[in-house]
Amino acid sequence: MTGNGDPTISSVLVWVGDRTWRACVDAARRLPPDGTRITLIHVTEGESPDAVHGAYLGLMGRRPADRDPGARITEYALSSAAELLEAAALRLGRPCERIARQGRPEHEVVRAAADADLLIVARDGDQSRLGPKSLGKEPRFVVDHAPCPVLLIWPGPTPDVGTLPPAPRHQDPPHPAQKHPGPPPPHRA
Repeated sequence: MTGNGDPTISSVLVWVGDRTWRACVDAARRLPPDGTRITLIHVTEGESPDAVHGAYLGLMGRRPADRDPGARITEYALSSAAELLEAAALRLGRPCERIARQGRPEHEVVRAAADADLLIVARDGDQSRLGPKSLGKEPRFVVDHAPCPVLLIWPGPTPDVGTLPPAPRHQDPPHPAQKHPGPPPPHRA
């Protein structure tokens, strides 16, 4: 991004992931400040507290709700999300909106991106080399399904182009004469 910005970008959604949020926020900081609305989104996985709650019920039976670790994990997750969004907003250093959601991160980010002109996402996979494994399952889903343009960034130094995976090896195509031998010769009696 150049700092001149694109005049058609007025709303930017920044995915604040647990490991990659700094790089995404830094990319958003390079956007022109005038008129660009920035929204930070963090999504807490919704299945973990439910699994803990189910395990608790299975092991302990019906006990007082105040001892259920699922509720405490949910409370901790929401508190952590708020702290992370606060840290991201401070790093951004300009007014922004904050969204904290629970559910499947890739689905929630795609839904929130419906109202954005640009979505900023960081690679979260193998950071040592170029290639498809640099994207984990959730960012890959978001890149494939986002309803707006996506700025896909490296959260750290970009690997050297020498790490590019080699091209797949293909067999040489058969010789044209072997490819289509034509009809068999007529049978003579």
